[in-house]
Amino acid sequence: PNVNSARDEAITLLQRSALADGHAQKRAGQGREFEALKDYQPGMGRRMIDWKRSARHGKLLAREFRIEENNNIVLAIDSGRLMCEPVDGVPKVDRAVTAALLSAFIALKGGDLVSLFSFDARPRVASGAVRGSPSFTMIQKRAAEVDYSTEETNFTLALTTLAARLDRRSLVIVFTDFVDPISAELMLRTVGRLTERHLVLFMLMRDVELETLADVAPAEPEDVARSVTAGDLLRQRQVVIGRLRLLGAHVIEADHQRLGPALVERYIQLKEENLL
Repeated sequence: PNVNSARDEAITLLQRSALADGHAQKRAGQGREFEALKDYQPGMGRRMIDWKRSARHGKLLAREFRIEENNNIVLAIDSGRLMCEPVDGVPKVDRAVTAALLSAFIALKGGDLVSLFSFDARPRVASGAVRGSPSFTMIQKRAAEVDYSTEETNFTLALTTLAARLDRRSLVIVFTDFVDPISAELMLRTVGRLTERHLVLFMLMRDVELETLADVAPAEPEDVARSVTAGDLLRQRQVVIGRLRLLGAHVIEADHQRLGPALVERYIQLKEENLL
């Protein structure tokens, strides 16, 4: 993957984000650490108003909090057989690495700790948690070690190993793919245990090829069979996504071009809402 391009794209996103100054931002009525009072502005929720101090000062005042830093962010990249299939000419795992680097840059600028973990039939890359913008270079180097594999992914071994390494609540971001509920069953069982302690976010790339096959108007009998099969696979995929959400995991399914930006947007949202 083009690991160097992630920094440029991340800087562009960062300039448009709520974390633009690289520090935990103040938000009225949000966060956990009380920071200060400020004049109430139209559009702020009524729950933000500090009624006691407002009465004392003779004007409406809103509570302002500081968004927490030092959250633990784990970027877990599946490099197994399914993730090595191409999307628009580029292996899914390469696109996942680029999206992971994008979010790593943003998270490090936002004051959080970041670690990288990759796996196929067994755990592969496992970096320690690092903090601070200068540490992005180390994450880049470890990301370059993520390799292609022809082996089936062993989710049980990988996610159990990862969970054992985590000594505090973490945001675990899993870049992966799956075909049907049967092949995903072991993954679902392991995820159920992981969500008991951690916030888990699955990043999936839309299967545009399957969607096209399912939607195309059949011209030949073979087209009908392909369309039906594609539709069945897409429905089975949605079954797995639904079960992940029932287990408490967050799921983002995005076009490959939007994978990184969609992840950054969700990360910032979770951070501002102090759900990490």
